[in-house]
Order: sequence, then C-alpha cells, then structure tokens
Amino acid sequence: MSIKTAAVTGNEAASYALRQINPDVVAAYPITPQTELVQSFSEYVADGLVDTELITVESEHSAMSACVGAAAAGGRVMTATSANGLALMFEILFIAASNKLPIVMPVVNRALSGPINIHCDHGDTMAARDAGWIQIYSENAQEVYDNLIQAIRIAENMKVRLPVMVMFDGFIISHGIERVDYLDDATVRNFIGTYQPNHPLLDIDKPLTFGPLDLYDYYFEHKRQQAEDIKNSKPIILDVAREFKEISAREYGLFESYHLDDAETAIVVLSSAAGTAKAVVDELRDRGRKVGLLKPRVFRPFPYIEIAQALSHLKAIAILDRSVSFGSFGGPLFTEIRSAMVEFKKIPENFNIIFGLGGRDINEQDITGIYNQLDEVVKSGKVKERVQYLGVRD
Repeated sequence: MSIKTAAVTGNEAASYALRQINPDVVAAYPITPQTELVQSFSEYVADGLVDTELITVESEHSAMSACVGAAAAGGRVMTATSANGLALMFEILFIAASNKLPIVMPVVNRALSGPINIHCDHGDTMAARDAGWIQIYSENAQEVYDNLIQAIRIAENMKVRLPVMVMFDGFIISHGIERVDYLDDATVRNFIGTYQPNHPLLDIDKPLTFGPLDLYDYYFEHKRQQAEDIKNSKPIILDVAREFKEISAREYGLFESYHLDDAETAIVVLSSAAGTAKAVVDELRDRGRKVGLLKPRVFRPFPYIEIAQALSHLKAIAILDRSVSFGSFGGPLFTEIRSAMVEFKKIPENFNIIFGLGGRDINEQDITGIYNQLDEVVKSGKVKERVQYLGVRD
C-alpha cells in the first residue's frame, strides 16, 4: 500500500474519492459550492480514467430520479449536491431510501434560501434528516475523502442497503486547501469490493414489482422495516470504520471525543467548527482548565445512548447548532442530545447555541466565551438562557 499526499480543496478530495470508487453512474447538476466537485470528476470521465456514465441533467430532482433508476437497475450510483439542490431532490430522497437503494451522495452544506445565500450552514441536510438516509458529517478534507470511501461499504452492506449522505461545510472545507493523504487505487478498490446488486430491476429471470401503490394495509409495516434497517446500520458503520483503520491508520467512530474523559465542561459541535474548538480546548487545557469536546460524526442513525453516556459525567455542556429549527425548542442537535440525556438519572446542565447561519464566522474568542459561560453555569447551578443565538447584531 502506498500513500499519496496532496494539498487540495475538500471538493477535490471528494472528486478523487469518486474517481477511485469508479461508480457505474453519476447523475448530477451544478450548484455552488458543490459545482467544482462534479466538474473535477467530469475531467476524470473525459480523460478515460473512470468507466462512469456521467449524466448531466436539467435539475437536481432529475439527478436523484436518474440515480434511483440506475441504482434500481443494479448499478453502483453516486451524485452530489448542496442546499437548494438538495431541497429540490426532497421528494426523491424518500423514494431512494424507501426502495433501499445504496446511493452515496456528498452534500456540501450551504444555507437554504431565502434570502439567497451561498455560504455554509447545516439547514439543508438537517431539513432532510428524516428522509431515511444515513448521515455522516466531516470536519475537514481528509474526513471527506475517508468518509466517502467508507460510505460505499456502509450503503452496500446487505444488512443495510440504504443511501448515505456525506456532509462537509461549504467554502470552509469545499474550497479551502488542506493536506490530504490518499490511499492508492488498488487499496481503495479492494476495500470497497465489487458491487453486488440486490434484486436488480433488469433481472428478467426474477421479475419483481417496483414502485407499487402501498396504502394503509402495508405502508406502516414497510416504514417500521425502514426504521429497523437504519437502526441496524450502526454496528455496520463501526465495523467498516475498524476495517478502514487497518488500511489507513485513521480511526473513526460514531463520534469523536477530544479531552472528554476528565473534562468538567464540554462543547458539542459538528463539522469544521470542531477544528476551531479543538484549538481552544488545547489553549484552555494549558491554563489548567478541564474542558473537552464531542464532535458527532454520524447524525443518522443518531447514537443517542453512546453520546448521552459520553456526556453524562460532565457538569455542564453547550450544544452548538449551525442550523435553526423554526418553532422548535432549540436546534436539531440540541433537541436530539437533550432528549437522549433523559435516559440518565444525572443530566448535566445544558444550553443551546445557534451559530454561523449563512456562513457567519465563529472564532476562537467566541468559543472561549462559550467555555467561560459554562464555568458560570457550573458555579451558579443555573442556565440563564436555554437557547441562544451567537453573534447576532442588535
């Protein structure tokens, strides 16, 4: 096995992973900040470096529809999108998951309109969190590359057979240049293996019914099966991560703990902001403060027991959401974790920070302020404001 090190954008890292995966079909439509990803992959297609049938469609709804058709026919299928494009796919997302089609889709997180905004927040994929797709979030370009390769194995596992989204932050990661260590082509292709279709539509020797009308007589049972399937994907995700560590020496789980074991207070945050938070944790630890971080990686299926256990020893936690759930008691990550902690007798004091909507920066000073606020909560035993909005101008 050989390693190739490159300085690339997150989009380029994702495109390189697609080249090594060499899917049968990619159907896609350009949307900022995802455009560079498929544009780069199209060069691999033009240069004959992959065998992929690249379908340039008229919309993202058409892209996912073409993916559903190709996956149902028995192909290894991928696409990519962002924000409003994901929203336009929404109807077909449910069809892909309901038909147990192992489509893998990198999603470059971007704020949903309106007003029109092309920068990062997580409102797009959080809006799709209950579409039946496995959701994996990435902190940096290396994780984008690694997660996409693992996603193929997860989606195509016969005990799973569900579509997977792999997320990374628009512009912050998609267009930022970072070091990425690539595995060699043979290692990747040996890891993902040969695609094994399950009940392909074009198998004329074993005809099946696809897309039937499913009313109240069986619909409920099929939804119950879907719920069980995505729940059962959790051990498969961990098994794939263990195997990936053997070929990469990089470790993945359902979430990452950073100086959490002996911490008294901690922040929980997804994706690129976790990298900034780690720098703050290091600085505060040098000053003798017992602070930590938990970075969720897998949001669906949500590892509620594992995350609640990892946080249960803390005195106070701040849960950060880069999306707003209108009319809800806090953001999506906050409501999931707060609900999970009810299973434990000792619940840390907790509050929610909504931050970074539309790409607004969060910096080390902001995060230090959150840790300072956590210290105040520990001293007083009270949370002054349960749901807060960081950095909103008066």
